[in-house]
Amino acid sequence: MAEKLVIIGSGPAGWTAAIYAARANLSPIVYEGAISEENRLRGTLPLGQLNLTTEVENFPGFPDGILGPELMTRMRDQAERYGARIITEDIVSIDLKQTPFVMTDSSGKQTEAHSVIISTGASANYLGLESEQKFKNFGVSACAVCDGALPRFRNKPLVVVGGGDSAAEEGNYLTKFASNVHLVHRRESMSKASKIMAERLLSNPKVKPVWNSTVVEVVGDEEKGMTGVRVKNLLSGEESHIEAPGMFVAIGHTPNTKFLGDQLELDPKGFILLKDPFRTTTSVEGVFAAGDVADPIYKQAITAAGMGCKAALDAERWLAAKGIH
Repeated sequence: MAEKLVIIGSGPAGWTAAIYAARANLSPIVYEGAISEENRLRGTLPLGQLNLTTEVENFPGFPDGILGPELMTRMRDQAERYGARIITEDIVSIDLKQTPFVMTDSSGKQTEAHSVIISTGASANYLGLESEQKFKNFGVSACAVCDGALPRFRNKPLVVVGGGDSAAEEGNYLTKFASNVHLVHRRESMSKASKIMAERLLSNPKVKPVWNSTVVEVVGDEEKGMTGVRVKNLLSGEESHIEAPGMFVAIGHTPNTKFLGDQLELDPKGFILLKDPFRTTTSVEGVFAAGDVADPIYKQAITAAGMGCKAALDAERWLAAKGIH
């Protein structure tokens, strides 16, 4: 028998959707993802990207902050308490061309569902350095809004890597807290950024561009975390050291949509397109999307949670209209 609702993904969007759906007696199944080395390296283990962060200071209701893993565990517990059923596997393929929809998980099991909420998130793109991996969340970040105001970064020199609008946004935001911002970019200008964004960043006296350069190593120790970066000039081959307790990698995000196999309409960057910007409907009726997988702009835990709520309400109303209770 087909399930009423399956939720794929286990970040703030997925768990919020599960809480609302479970309270609406939809008895949802949540595929939270498999515990695998591949998922660890991609940052797609159960509980989402927040499970990989340390202090979360901007989620309402926690005036003293809360650890990312604790926040996500609480959301999971709340969903389970209201009756969500949790499966610790990935959905590796899904057939959206027939109804009920049929999906196959990483254990080989197939599940049918009348409706689906996709909340698989988007993985931040990193440089791929071993040293970068070592200092993730100990100085290395991919989200200035999430981490920029933390005490370790205040009034200190910081490094931003990238040359597009993401780098311009991250760099501008960090100038509020940093003593100065070293912008490291492979080219000799911010050619990928919109003109106004690039001008706003580069006109800020705190910003020091490091053109035609790339970070080759993140430096630090276990006690202090990251303390600086080694940078190579791509024209001269010369290497230099920049002292900084933080590096913000701003080279975009990759939405986790590969398993969909081009069955949903996506934007040019791979994010799921919503048919109505005020709803969570997608190009396939009965399929809804929430969180970073459908959000190329905000990518925050609180906006993801809000979208998860909307997706559950949209799915519930759609199922009711179809006479599926």
